[in-house]
Amino acid sequence: MADVIFTRLAEVINKKETKRVASITVTPTVTDCSGTIWFTDLMLQEGPALTGYAPHTEKCLAESENAPVWFNGIVRSEETVILLNLGGTSAGLDIHLYPKQSLAAGEMQLAQGVGGQRASFPFAVAADDDVAILASSRECTHNGNPSVKEGFYQYSAAWDSKHRVTLPQGKTARLLFSMQEMDDGGEIL
Repeated sequence: MADVIFTRLAEVINKKETKRVASITVTPTVTDCSGTIWFTDLMLQEGPALTGYAPHTEKCLAESENAPVWFNGIVRSEETVILLNLGGTSAGLDIHLYPKQSLAAGEMQLAQGVGGQRASFPFAVAADDDVAILASSRECTHNGNPSVKEGFYQYSAAWDSKHRVTLPQGKTARLLFSMQEMDDGGEIL
């Protein structure tokens, strides 16, 4: 894979002082090129000074010297899974769920802690399907094919983190959590 280069762009939108802005439509347009383009951290702010700047995480994170880790488990109805993260900071989680019974759309959910950062899957799944939500590649798959999710990719906080897996009463799923632990990578700026 070629080196990824992110470029920060800024644009000023001027308005008449006596009028207010009711709405703004932003349409990124790219022509006459090939390859992969990512648009990230689109931000609109009022005023002449830059107030909300967040540097890309590759400047402040580094992979831990620890090998990638895997956690296997079985969930019946609703369980809270506690993961041990020996890295120095949060790490993205790759999660594979394999239901043992068929489930209707939205019946399988993931969440952090007591219910934040929730993710659900708006499609029906058959027994032994592979439903994956992969923070490392920012994709969701169903039996290896690109799919959709509602909500957030999951992560593991440093030291330990709690992950709620929710299924309908009486249903069961196997799961595989995997992550590359991360450490602070140095100065941000």
